[in-house]
Amino acid sequence: MLLLWVSVVAASALAAPAPGADGQRRGAIQAWPDAPNVLLVVSDSFDGRLTFYPGSQVVKLPFINFMKAHGTSFLNAYTNSPICCPSRAAMWSGLFTHLTESWNNFKGLDPNYTTWMDVMEKHGYRTQKFGKLDYTSGHHSISNRVEAWTRDVAFLLRQEGRPMVNLAPKKTKVRVMQVDWKNTDRAVNWLRKEASNSTQPFVLYLGLNLPHPYPSPSSGENFGSSTFHTSRYWLKKVSYDAIKIPKWSPLSEMHPVDYYSSYTKNCTGKFTEKEIKNIRAFYYAMCAETDAMLGEIILALRQLGLLQKTIVIYTSDHGELAMEHRQFYKMSMYEASSHVPLLIMGPGIQANLQVSSVVSLVDIYPTMLDIAGIPLPQNLSGYSLLPSSSEMFKNEQKFKNLHPPWILSEFHGCNVNASTYMLRTNQWKYIAYSDGASVLPQLFDLSSDPDELTNIAAKFPEVTSSLDQKLRSIINYPKVSASVHQYNKEQFIKWKQSIGQNYSTVIANLRWHQDWLKKPKKYENAIDQWLKSHSDAKTI
Repeated sequence: MLLLWVSVVAASALAAPAPGADGQRRGAIQAWPDAPNVLLVVSDSFDGRLTFYPGSQVVKLPFINFMKAHGTSFLNAYTNSPICCPSRAAMWSGLFTHLTESWNNFKGLDPNYTTWMDVMEKHGYRTQKFGKLDYTSGHHSISNRVEAWTRDVAFLLRQEGRPMVNLAPKKTKVRVMQVDWKNTDRAVNWLRKEASNSTQPFVLYLGLNLPHPYPSPSSGENFGSSTFHTSRYWLKKVSYDAIKIPKWSPLSEMHPVDYYSSYTKNCTGKFTEKEIKNIRAFYYAMCAETDAMLGEIILALRQLGLLQKTIVIYTSDHGELAMEHRQFYKMSMYEASSHVPLLIMGPGIQANLQVSSVVSLVDIYPTMLDIAGIPLPQNLSGYSLLPSSSEMFKNEQKFKNLHPPWILSEFHGCNVNASTYMLRTNQWKYIAYSDGASVLPQLFDLSSDPDELTNIAAKFPEVTSSLDQKLRSIINYPKVSASVHQYNKEQFIKWKQSIGQNYSTVIANLRWHQDWLKKPKKYENAIDQWLKSHSDAKTI
């Protein structure tokens, strides 16, 4: 059915009359002849490199491929913070992480923050949201926030279950992630019952949990999500022979921040090649199931006659390391964690176009307003993507003149013991830490080292210095790091006071309980020393 449908739609024109342009600095579109509908699908933990060659060879993603053929795909799209809540806060606010102070999964936007969807609703759009949002403060486990607050403490504790795979017993099971399928069904039903009969343009958001790993109950209630779970139905979509076994540096040669991340993620032990390959295969199968949910929405739009009137955008909050650099999860500036998918198709959007310019999730906010013909605020960190994808702008060089030739990503949460800042340009990836002096930076030439195995910061000091100066012109990162250190202490003290006499019991039984309970006094004393210290200097 899919192949038949793809050929039918390919034969018909998706393009509507192209929009007009204006002179706005960050946007391009003043008004559409008919305001288009907008659908935004955001998954969790989807490695953007799977949407183009050679990553696309490892798993079948027919609906992502359909969007590529009939729309514009951004080959170098990045998260602004490789963890759920801060990343989504950037996407919904259009502002860099340090501007909203979305430091970790507990600290995001205020619930009353005016998002791009709120603005579109004020300008006549009918709005609806289903599924995972996760951009406001106050969510996620106590473990998650305490681990983030105490990352400066001089101890090393495993915080996650060992990454593992789990196969659904029913071989033909299609709807493995039932919560996501339920929300997908709700979105489809809303399109059928509400959107198809509405005289207003609509903007619909669908948030998916997949392909985020599942919780690991076998490791105990207080361990995180380290299980890659799928069925044989989805594993058949994976080309097992094409799965690449990532190269690992010896533990003794790892960057100190990477070692801390690998240890706290329970990845410093021995893994066989079969284990690693299976984890990656199961992850890719989870991506295939994600693609199918995207397909359900696209099929519904087509069946309701809305496809030619709707701009469809697909992206993810961050990627998934899937055992690259001896890690799983995200919380890293390596490509698997920070590179996200970003595809746009619909009326007025160029078909079969690949844009190589670097872009990021803060660009979603101005793009949404630009689609609706709404004037863009001048304080946004992002830039509209329409100049690169609209049929009115067929020269990528024009887009490069509008959008800066760099993106910023930053991380301040758990599993990483230093605030991390990435400046990504066309050729280089520069990663600075903490105050810029106490932790050595990293520099990768992605044109010659796409797997990021060789840190050449010391080899090219002039390039390193130039990129660091550029980064400091965008963000005073030593000052931001100091602010985060202070915030972490203040929040931990408040939490400690709130639980009173139960403190020792509660802190011992968080996700790090297997290590903590071996020497509880040692770790409590380490926290006491941290709280007493007058300096926020980072020591690794």
